[in-house]
Amino acid sequence: MRIEKYDSIKYKKGVKIIDIQDKYEYLSNHLPRSINIPYDELMNNYRNYLNKHDVYYVYCKSGKLSKRVSTVLDYLGYNVIMLEK
Repeated sequence: MRIEKYDSIKYKKGVKIIDIQDKYEYLSNHLPRSINIPYDELMNNYRNYLNKHDVYYVYCKSGKLSKRVSTVLDYLGYNVIMLEK
């Protein structure tokens, strides 16, 4: 599992940032250009949202869930990077 800081990618074009916080947390505090796919939704339906040819940055405020998601999806063959603020 790889970890990167948001500052290292915030000006890159075309990055795919997935914020896995619940809807209310996302509305009150999220990273610019991120999309919200809550943790349960992503884990239950990852095949509908991801493909193995793209790189995804996963973020949550505490880092606990993004670490879990990154670890699992990396194991399943997806190119996922845990993103820290």
